[in-house]
Amino acid sequence: MENKVTVLVADDEAGLVRLLKSELELAGYHVISAEDGTQAVELAAKREPDVIILDIMMPGKDGFAVCEEVREFSYSPIIMLSARGQERDKVQALNIGADDYLTKPFGMEELLARVGAAVRRSRIAQGEIQRAPLRVGSITIDFAARQVRKGDKPVTLTTTEYKLLCALVKNPGRVVMHEALLSSVWGPEYTEQTEYLWVYVGRLRNRLEDDANHPKMILTVPGVGYRFDPGGASAN
Repeated sequence: MENKVTVLVADDEAGLVRLLKSELELAGYHVISAEDGTQAVELAAKREPDVIILDIMMPGKDGFAVCEEVREFSYSPIIMLSARGQERDKVQALNIGADDYLTKPFGMEELLARVGAAVRRSRIAQGEIQRAPLRVGSITIDFAARQVRKGDKPVTLTTTEYKLLCALVKNPGRVVMHEALLSSVWGPEYTEQTEYLWVYVGRLRNRLEDDANHPKMILTVPGVGYRFDPGGASAN
């Protein structure tokens, strides 16, 4: 069991939890489950799962509240589930730290693909520990410690935020196209999920820029992609 990826499934629909547990275990994962938001937070803190599958509509603490609370202590990828497919719900989930969003009803193959993509992203981020620290302007990325600093101040990032920053900083001064960023950070199956990208770019700007509304480091190239400007980083 110690070599298996642990997935926490939090949903108040017992039948769905049983189905997800069965399918995920058949795919080789170790599964733990929670039936409400409070239990989900407790298990996330105690068991430190590798991936969290979190339903939005749960009694007590809903999925949004759980996601925010878990993000205070965990970098584990979070996949939100919801019967509501409105864009505002997806954007809200991404804004509070979710890594992915899946609308019910969904196919089991798609869910397994999303979980697999989340595991790959996390492992790639962990694999960066072999690299020497990277310094671009005022931004320093210590890959061994998985720490980011702006000047002398630490910046706390989720796994997805960290991967997106790395993808931009490793290409200083170069335009990285939307599709390339989405494929690199989320996976090749996400190249049309542009809302993921602009939400997470906004999150990075809020953490790294002096004025997120007038960014100097992470610049938008309209209709094409984004560019990390080392000069803007130096100016901060």
